[in-house]
Amino acid sequence: MLVKNQGIDIVQEIGKISSTDQAMNLFRQKMTDDQFEKIQKIHNSAAILKIANAISMCNPDSVFVNTGSREDRLFIRNLALEKGEEAKLAMPDHTIHFDLKEEQGRIIDRTFYIANEGEQINSLANKILRADALLDIQEKMAGIMQGKAMIVGCYIRGPAGSPAANPALELTSSAYVAHSAEILYRNVFDRFDSETSRLGHFYTNIHSEGFNRPEDLPNARVFMDRSHWTTYAFNCTYAGNTLLLKKGNHRFSVDKAVYENRGQELSEHMFITGLIGPGGRETWFTGAAPSGCGKTTTAMAGDLFVGDDLTQMWIDAADGSIRSVNPECGIFGILEDVNQEGDPKLMTLLRNPGTEVIWSNVLIDAKGKPHWVGNGEEPPTRGINFQGAWEQGKLDSKGKPVPISHPNSRCTLSSSALDNYSKKSEAPEGVETRVITYSGRDSDTMPPVWVAKTPDHGVVIGACIVSAATATEVGAVGVKRAPWANAPFIPGALGDYMDAQFKFFGNASIAPDKQPVMAGLNYFLTHEARGGSGKKLLGEKRDVKVWMAWLERRAWHEVDGIETPMGFIPRYADLKMLFQTLIQKDYPQDLYDRQFSLYLDNIIARIEMQIAAYRKETDIPVRLFEILDEQLAGLTKLKQDLGPIVSPSQLEAINNR
Repeated sequence: MLVKNQGIDIVQEIGKISSTDQAMNLFRQKMTDDQFEKIQKIHNSAAILKIANAISMCNPDSVFVNTGSREDRLFIRNLALEKGEEAKLAMPDHTIHFDLKEEQGRIIDRTFYIANEGEQINSLANKILRADALLDIQEKMAGIMQGKAMIVGCYIRGPAGSPAANPALELTSSAYVAHSAEILYRNVFDRFDSETSRLGHFYTNIHSEGFNRPEDLPNARVFMDRSHWTTYAFNCTYAGNTLLLKKGNHRFSVDKAVYENRGQELSEHMFITGLIGPGGRETWFTGAAPSGCGKTTTAMAGDLFVGDDLTQMWIDAADGSIRSVNPECGIFGILEDVNQEGDPKLMTLLRNPGTEVIWSNVLIDAKGKPHWVGNGEEPPTRGINFQGAWEQGKLDSKGKPVPISHPNSRCTLSSSALDNYSKKSEAPEGVETRVITYSGRDSDTMPPVWVAKTPDHGVVIGACIVSAATATEVGAVGVKRAPWANAPFIPGALGDYMDAQFKFFGNASIAPDKQPVMAGLNYFLTHEARGGSGKKLLGEKRDVKVWMAWLERRAWHEVDGIETPMGFIPRYADLKMLFQTLIQKDYPQDLYDRQFSLYLDNIIARIEMQIAAYRKETDIPVRLFEILDEQLAGLTKLKQDLGPIVSPSQLEAINNR
């Protein structure tokens, strides 16, 4: 159980500011008259004390209060250019930011939850006791902003007025981080008091890049204080480590859903997108996938875009529907393999003027044009990238070719620039969610799409995501479990989080006709895993439109499926029709058979691995093991009766008995 406001508030312990009078005196010392006039518009005393203690602890030379006005946004962008955190590119309103080559992803080995004595932390995460965190933060963060300006921003994670929104402060000395926040989040300076009063809480994020030198990276830290909903990040610049409005505050939102609103709310690592189905109906999807596993591509495949990364869900008591909002209003998207064929909407924005874009860790050629791996364009022969000067044939210290861009290179831009952007992105009531998907980078086991038999079975699909490691985490390798694609962001015990999932989707207040379809998605199957040769994908990225369209029809009971021990798979005739009508592509029976045959040895091994792993956790709901045991028994019997590979036609014959 998580107890709020337990133990010392570290920033207050170091800052020593305990009254609003003390805070105002400090503001007068650190702010010019115009900035002091701005800060006086914030009346929430807890927020005033957080800001003042952060100033006292970090000791910046000056403080800039960002109201979100056009003038303030321009000031921050220009400051990022002046400090060298960003540089102008040839395309108007495009800039480039480079992180240190040693910090190209989340520094998971230096990321910690601050814990009180006896507090249970996710077994997959790192923790540090409060007393030790105090010493480390005091040693490394006290005075860290000397010679710099602190930028104060007031944001909300979600549309203002939404029941699932979360206000947050961003306090940073990095103009790049502040610039990114302005693109990715909603600045609610003028409404911060009313939103914090309505919701009763806010998050706080304190960051400084320090000197931004390689030798300081061993002393980089990301701390998340669950009890006081405050993050601390220092000596780092990669946005996943520094813009803790994003994944840092997502973790707090997970805690809030699990420990304060269990069964009523979820905070998920999911996209939100809508499909326009027959008759013009709108069907809304949310979908989980680990970073670097196609969330943005899948979100873009929809006709109505809301978000590509994070989702707040709740049950609407009025009509029994599940509603979803995006905490963000922008995209911090991975660029590798983004190209005209698979991502035409995003490419239009990236290759044409009219949209503000921050590029990070791509290659910039002599003409000021960005390039990245997999963009489908003619690569340059030389340029500047995350490792410095680059030319074709360059090798690293281990003799390996240096790619033109890092696998975790990114683009930051506003969602509203997309031509499939939905104005419902800003609707406080969110969108009614009818389909929920779970996927990972799975090359050899699960079919492209399958539907859970019940909501409980759907929870188990999420609990059993497995994915190849991606470049979003420094040092991550191999294939690993990725429960709900949210495990890195679950602060508490996995058993508590799983219980919250079962209680949410099993909540009796969800109307029977509004219960969402819950499904697995996997478009990373390779030829070699299905009797062919080579690691090329068995299909194309654009095929996801068909998998999603089948799920859309399934949500409205317009298609049935072939029952298997782990759920329902599509019938060939339904997919063939959708391939032809939606993407004008032939879909041979042979390809269908290879994609949807059950390779039982792989699936059985996967289930046994999940059972063994979850047996090591404490307080895992017994329902998980009941479902996995049921699936294991069914698959084992199939193997005994039909052998290790079972085709859809064989499964259909069993269904028809």
